[in-house]
Amino acid sequence: MFRIARLMIVAALIAAITPLVQATAQDQSLTIFAAASLKNALDDVNAAFSNTTGVKVTTSYEASSALATQIEAGAPADVFVSADLRWMDYAADHNLIKPDTRVNLLGNRLVLITPTSSKLDKVEIKKGFDIARFAGDGRIAVADVKAVPAGLYAKAALTTLGAWDAAEPKLAQAMNVRATLAFVARDETPIGIVYETDAKIEPKVKIIGVFPDSSYPPVTYPVAATAASKSEQTPRYLSFLRTSTAKAIFERYGFSYLIKPTS
Repeated sequence: MFRIARLMIVAALIAAITPLVQATAQDQSLTIFAAASLKNALDDVNAAFSNTTGVKVTTSYEASSALATQIEAGAPADVFVSADLRWMDYAADHNLIKPDTRVNLLGNRLVLITPTSSKLDKVEIKKGFDIARFAGDGRIAVADVKAVPAGLYAKAALTTLGAWDAAEPKLAQAMNVRATLAFVARDETPIGIVYETDAKIEPKVKIIGVFPDSSYPPVTYPVAATAASKSEQTPRYLSFLRTSTAKAIFERYGFSYLIKPTS
């Protein structure tokens, strides 16, 4: 009887302690949903955060449109970093984020790229720019122009410049901007439109033109805690994104940093 009673006590203690252990483990980890174009820079920022705090960070990179709908469907995430305001607005309108944690963190630019082996050289992109001619018999790599931020920016730029009608039939649309980059890097398309930061991390492509800032809305990366996040580390992570350490990493990859560092 004594043995049975002791086993029952041990079992009760294990049952009581297990949720605490699980909660502690959860508090020491974070899940980030971030735009695909952030991968290299944010990986380094996350590594710096983990080295400083001991908190494990797991990041899912995809098009902002896909991430927003995944969060809406219940996917577990503590922080959402979008590549445009539209999808963060969507998250806010559907009560998927904590509005008081939202901040516009980073900026970027659109560029025209070719494989490094291409004979195409520097071009001036301006009103009347005939991008279809540069594609020749090939296609123009872009992200999905109906949903993905990089594609939405690209369509806006081409429309403003008067190049959309000729370009649209030649588009090779990808699920996100990194897939767009891969099309050009593999020489599957002669040209493509990506962010400047993407072009800089891929040695198999070169930038031949920069789209005028006035031709598309400013590329803006807002960040916010998700409404479902219960981790005590989420505010700590968001604060780290505002430090000089994070700023230096983002700027090293070519992003513009839109806020004043807090430390």
